[in-house]
Amino acid sequence: MSDNIIPIFQPPHSPELNPIERFWEFLKSKLQWESCKTLVQLQQKLTDVLKTITPEMIASLTSYDFILEALFSAAS
Repeated sequence: MSDNIIPIFQPPHSPELNPIERFWEFLKSKLQWESCKTLVQLQQKLTDVLKTITPEMIASLTSYDFILEALFSAAS
């Protein structure tokens, strides 16, 4: 195993523990009241939302304290 990979146990079938799921929830919340008649309109609205997202927003949406604690614990 590589030195830069730290396995962390996660229960099976736990999408709430997957950081990307919180990001998808955020995107869906931004688009839920939008009505698009074409795929192009939806793509434009999604592009507009994505342009407003900062690295800090992504970090706050996808970071979990328990993951960081597990990583620090495993690394020490």
